[in-house]
Amino acid sequence: MDIMDEAERSKDEADVRVGRRVRALRLERKLSLAELAAKAGISIGALSQIERGMSSLRVKVIWPLAAALDIEPSALIGDGNEAVNDLYCVRADKRRSIPVKSEGIAKALLSPPAATLTGMLVTVEAGGGTAEAYAHAGHEFGFVMTGEVELVVDATTYVLKAGDSFAFKSTLLHAFRNPGAERCQILWVNTTKPSEVRDGA
Repeated sequence: MDIMDEAERSKDEADVRVGRRVRALRLERKLSLAELAAKAGISIGALSQIERGMSSLRVKVIWPLAAALDIEPSALIGDGNEAVNDLYCVRADKRRSIPVKSEGIAKALLSPPAATLTGMLVTVEAGGGTAEAYAHAGHEFGFVMTGEVELVVDATTYVLKAGDSFAFKSTLLHAFRNPGAERCQILWVNTTKPSEVRDGA
């Protein structure tokens, strides 16, 4: 009896893990339940049950669901020991880049799909910076990890070095550049989603 209970519990945990993975992938692709269900040819109710771990991912559903998410089927049914992203975590080697307009700036998304805050690793090469000052909704916070950055907020210029931090309302005009000779890396947190930020970077 105990062996049966243990097997049932392992199966339930696997269903929950797979469901969270499906939901994370759907949110990353900005698809609604209805949109993904239609693409995979399954009902919204069936997809909802899979995401909540209330239903096992059957073989006949794995292939169309993986195709709809544009991934390999194995990515949905990994054993949980693989370094994959989840609703609540992002693995170091699975970060997604955020498109930027300015030269010498790269942004990697650190926050998972379920996060309210948008965490980014912003890398600014020597001489790189935003094309122009910009503003948008929300608030932001940053911590300079390496190098230095010249940050302009509301027409005031701050030169920040490794270990320094900042926070301001995103509605204030702001810009930044790397005046130093080495690469600068900043842990940057926004209250807006990357797609909602229309900026000069």
